[in-house]
Amino acid sequence: MTKKRKGGKHENYEAEQIEELPTKVNGLEKSQDISKDGLLASQPSTKKWKNMAVRSIWTFVMIFGFFAILALGTLWVILLVCVIQTLVYKEVIAIAHVPSKEKKLPWFKTLNWFILPVSLVICNDIFAYMCGFFWGKTPLIKLSPKKTWEGFVGAWICTIIFGFFWSSLLSRWDYIICPAQDLTTTAFSGKLTCAPNPVFIPQRYDLNPWLTSLFRRITFADIRSVGIAPLQWHVLVMACFASLIAPFGGFFASGVKRAFKIKDFGDSIPGHGGITDRMDCQFLMGLFSHMYYQSFIKTSSFTVGSVLEAIISLDTPDQMYLYEKLKQYLISQDLLKEDQD
Repeated sequence: MTKKRKGGKHENYEAEQIEELPTKVNGLEKSQDISKDGLLASQPSTKKWKNMAVRSIWTFVMIFGFFAILALGTLWVILLVCVIQTLVYKEVIAIAHVPSKEKKLPWFKTLNWFILPVSLVICNDIFAYMCGFFWGKTPLIKLSPKKTWEGFVGAWICTIIFGFFWSSLLSRWDYIICPAQDLTTTAFSGKLTCAPNPVFIPQRYDLNPWLTSLFRRITFADIRSVGIAPLQWHVLVMACFASLIAPFGGFFASGVKRAFKIKDFGDSIPGHGGITDRMDCQFLMGLFSHMYYQSFIKTSSFTVGSVLEAIISLDTPDQMYLYEKLKQYLISQDLLKEDQD
């Protein structure tokens, strides 16, 4: 009988760990709302729909707030990154009281490389929740009890579809694909003009006859070719990363929370938890986007300012040598007379 009781205690270890989750973090008492198997589908109907309503409202608040800040310009985007960084730092420090150092977050010259990775992670998170809410039955990982395989796979498919068409829409907006002239540039300060990166320019693809026939039956239009920008193919890779790899940032964060026996890092966003709970996947996605952009998308471009900056860094003899060579070239092109300095 004694061995049987010990075995029962061993088998119920995970349930005991879940029951121990209520604790006080950031000055607030955390209540436990996870069912025994941890799945959303297993929660009481009233509680489940109430949680969804609160979560949905604040999801739209964050999405529209994000677009508002995006429209205000690069300066406000930088401030947003700094605020998020500060809040994440505060929440992480609050659970362990361990000192750390601030890290600078990278940002790109065009807002496209900021909004696109962020929106892919947001889309994946939304559809993972929705698919898990309605169809989630199979647990994905013990570290995050509410994650299900149905939500994981459903979010992957939806994120790929969303990214393909969302990137096409972004490519048509000069404010997104053109570098900001200065930190005062906003969506309302006038139209930006630039020579777009070739990745944003659609290329024509002729359709096979059977596809043309299929589209004719569906749309009643004779579609023989489509325009697809190279960015849309790149987004397929980024969407797969956002759906299949970036969530491991969330799994790691879940492991940290379980280690400290807390449900969320904070409660700054009703229905979602803290800022850290929403940004855990963004950290991995931001690093991947930077490396992918530098490796496969970035084009080498020189401006007068960058060339002058390089020249100034040269020693005086090298500057004089460059001057003589440039002078000879301009004379050979009939752009400068021989006796003209």
